[in-house]
Amino acid sequence: QVQLVESGGGLVQAGGSLRLSCAASGRTFSTYNVAWFRQAPGKEREFVAGIRRNDGRTIYADSVKGRFTVSRDNAKNTVYLQMNSLKPEDTAVYYCAADWRFGATTLIWANWGQGTQVTVSS
Repeated sequence: QVQLVESGGGLVQAGGSLRLSCAASGRTFSTYNVAWFRQAPGKEREFVAGIRRNDGRTIYADSVKGRFTVSRDNAKNTVYLQMNSLKPEDTAVYYCAADWRFGATTLIWANWGQGTQVTVSS
C-alpha cells in the first residue's frame, strides 16, 4: 500500500497554468502505475492522465491532450501534472491514484490521495 498526498491546486484565470504534485510514501513507488482523475461538482470522477510504471508511457483523456503533461520523478517519489491553457471546464478536485494495474475506470485504482481543488475563472 502507498499513501498519496496531492498539492499545487488553486485559483487561476483561463489560459493560465498550474502544476500539481502527488507525493507518495514508500520505497516501492516506482513499481506503481499512477494516474490523475478529477471530479467536478455533480459529476462522476473521470480519468485525466496516467503514467505507466514499466515503460513510462503516458496516456491522456481527449479533453486534456496537448494541454496537460504527466511526469514522474521516482527518486523523489513524486508524480506531476503540468496543466497549461486551463479552461473553466477544468475546474474540479484533482486526485492522484496508484496501483499495479492500469485503466481509466476508478475501480482499478486501490490507492487514492485526498484531492486538491483547481478552480479556473473565466
